[in-house]
Amino acid sequence: MSGSLCSTPARSREEPIPGDDGTPFPSPHALWSASRAAMEAGCTAAGLSGAWQLLLLGDGSPTRHLQLLTGAPVEVELIAMACDAGDGKRVPAEVAGLASPLLRRQVWLRCHGEPLAWAESWWNQSQAEENLRDRQLPIWQSLTADRAELFREVDGLAQVTEPWLEQGFGCSGPFWSRHYRFFRGGRQLTVIREVFSPALERWLGPSQRCEESSTLLPAVTRTH
Repeated sequence: MSGSLCSTPARSREEPIPGDDGTPFPSPHALWSASRAAMEAGCTAAGLSGAWQLLLLGDGSPTRHLQLLTGAPVEVELIAMACDAGDGKRVPAEVAGLASPLLRRQVWLRCHGEPLAWAESWWNQSQAEENLRDRQLPIWQSLTADRAELFREVDGLAQVTEPWLEQGFGCSGPFWSRHYRFFRGGRQLTVIREVFSPALERWLGPSQRCEESSTLLPAVTRTH
């Protein structure tokens, strides 16, 4: 991660957007990734600052974190919500645990209009219809509206890149990403991948410790 702050936080009209039919963006390309086993062993946390470890490896709500950091409500910009086969090369392995047919949802998360995160999630179609009745609400708010208990399990950490992410965030990658699952009553409910803007360094500080900034994290599975 270069650690440079985004210089153009506001979205421009030239930013690539999906087609009028709601076609989603392709899932980001991972330069490297780390499994849950590696994270549980503490291997991948060596290069991450404490604040970024809490954001990426903790089990708290990212939308709540963004709101607390910025002091602004999180605006959800729905990109697409469409049928998905869930069998792409860049799809988290945990998606296979969801019952078909699947839907994939993609959003930008903005505070004061600035894109601070991008997210995509996979759902069983009937579960999506039941739990995402208001598609403009953050997922956490939708799932906890009835005060139902949820369990979040972080399954992977990665650094990803895509030209449309660079244009959307207004700076060059790679970008920190994670994916996790929500469980309710012991059953897998959804798989969510999040990508975070380097602009968060404004509040969290550099994502990597200075002595570690030029090295990749250990115990990493490279992807191509």
